[in-house]
Amino acid sequence: MTSFLAVVQVLIVFILVALILMHSGRDAGMGGMGFTPASQGGTHIVERNLTRFTIVMGVLFFINSVALFHYLK
Repeated sequence: MTSFLAVVQVLIVFILVALILMHSGRDAGMGGMGFTPASQGGTHIVERNLTRFTIVMGVLFFINSVALFHYLK
């Protein structure tokens, strides 16, 4: 079980790093790629979905870290 959790942890870390690197400044990253007109104001739907997915992966990282710590004890 520990090996499985360790592999899952590494996969989650790679996904989380990639998601965090996709977040950028105001006119860069996923929001600046032109999916929606900038005149609409606010946050683009792509950026909101990216933020939601990043939060979900962060929660999974935390849960997996706790489980991994529990099994390593």
